[in-house]
Amino acid sequence: MSHLNKNISINFLQEFVTHNINSQLDYLPEKFNEEQRYALEVFKKRVFLEETIEETISFNRSLNWDNKYSNTNLALSAEELIEVFKLRSSVYHEISYQKECPDEIDGLNFDTFDKNSAVIYCKNNNEISGTIRLIFDSKKGLPSEEKCSFTKQREEFNLIGEISRNIVKNRNKGLNQEFKYLMCGIYNIFINNNIDLALSGIRADHLKLFEKLGGVKVEKELDAYGNVDIPFLIISYNPSLASRFFKKVFLKQ
Repeated sequence: MSHLNKNISINFLQEFVTHNINSQLDYLPEKFNEEQRYALEVFKKRVFLEETIEETISFNRSLNWDNKYSNTNLALSAEELIEVFKLRSSVYHEISYQKECPDEIDGLNFDTFDKNSAVIYCKNNNEISGTIRLIFDSKKGLPSEEKCSFTKQREEFNLIGEISRNIVKNRNKGLNQEFKYLMCGIYNIFINNNIDLALSGIRADHLKLFEKLGGVKVEKELDAYGNVDIPFLIISYNPSLASRFFKKVFLKQ
């Protein structure tokens, strides 16, 4: 895949796109104007995709990653990220979660938070079967701050983050292998990159499962999470307090 934003003219093209989308071309047929606006919107999304891929790869390459957990990987190529974005889209469509986490491009689920996230995936039969990301706190804030303030956590800890886009292709009850692999990946990032605490939105009925990991605390209870009309919780997770169960079953220590 060629990266459009490496082209020296990209800034001029983006300005052209923005200007034209906001301009009313009265001297042209309205149908043509609509078609042009659609084409320019597609172009903007393509540019955003290219920027997201490049910046996410760069961020992931800057992270410390312990390769001893062979079943999990950081996304370090455009091809890997595209497969991750496809899996997110496919699963969200399947579970009717598209309103809460819409595709930026039809069939590809990504957003601006990917640019400062550790994007982790695992494979089954040479196919990406699960993915999760750990967003590092930045000036953009964290996604769940629309539902819960993280001011207290920022005052108490040097670096916080948020776990999101926890996707498994084949979902079963209880602990499946993909979930184990992905949480090992999250632990890997935490331990090796000086994150102190991560927040996450989970279904209330999943709390018992996450409590088994150790270091889990309920920060806020919600009647719903955006467009998902079921009880949710905002939890904090500190892997330095990992339970014996987690170390034995997940890390095999």
